[in-house]
Amino acid sequence: MTFSPADADKILADHFAPWVLALGLTVQETGERHAVLRLPWSEELARDGGGLSGQAMMAAADTATVIAISAARGGYGPMTTVQQSTSFQRPVVGADVLVRVRVTKLGKRMAFADITLTPEGAAEPAATASTVYALLG
Repeated sequence: MTFSPADADKILADHFAPWVLALGLTVQETGERHAVLRLPWSEELARDGGGLSGQAMMAAADTATVIAISAARGGYGPMTTVQQSTSFQRPVVGADVLVRVRVTKLGKRMAFADITLTPEGAAEPAATASTVYALLG
């Protein structure tokens, strides 16, 4: 079964809270065990000093993981975050962030993923994350 960015955009619209949708995430790519989403730069998401808020990046990583797991499963099913660990390496100022998720293990009840958050045009990530999800359906 092919899982397209349009399918992923529908999952965003149908299953996420308005405040998550307000981040402006767009699906750039989906694959068998991965997804790439874009978190657009916004002054509204910046904190003191002009850097993109860590909370916004963590929410983007969490949301992108749902899309990647859905791609790996061939469609959306109920799931919930069990654990997320994020390490911030440098600030993001004035650039969109590409959120790349790779599903590292997909079981019947649990899924694991690694995420990199890289400012567009940068060689190195601004943050990395790992997530664990419980698959409920």
